[in-house]
Amino acid sequence: MGQLIAIACGGAIGALGRFGLHQWLTPLYNGRFPLAIFVANSIGSLCLGLVYVLIVEKGLLPEAWRPFLVVGLLGAFTTFSTFSLDTLRLIEQGDWPIALGNIFANVTVGLVAAFVGMQLGRWL
Repeated sequence: MGQLIAIACGGAIGALGRFGLHQWLTPLYNGRFPLAIFVANSIGSLCLGLVYVLIVEKGLLPEAWRPFLVVGLLGAFTTFSTFSLDTLRLIEQGDWPIALGNIFANVTVGLVAAFVGMQLGRWL
């Protein structure tokens, strides 16, 4: 039961964080590229790489924090489903270059960010 509560609490914080990021970025950027989701996925990938190393490899954070941080907080902060929907909407609108850019940017930057987070965690 404790894990479920940890996941729910982390998920609530992560979802609110993503919503807040979207609310903050939307007035600053009026382009067609889904910037808020890209930023959330990039930050989340970096943090996930870092948290993974700190918990699994180094044991600097207790394993008990994993459901809260990884499944709840970062799982709700990042979003593959919204990335997918945004990309499909761009394709339906005929914005193929932006759709392909969105796919490339999210996957590439997400992988690089996770790698950087892991390296940062190993350096600490």
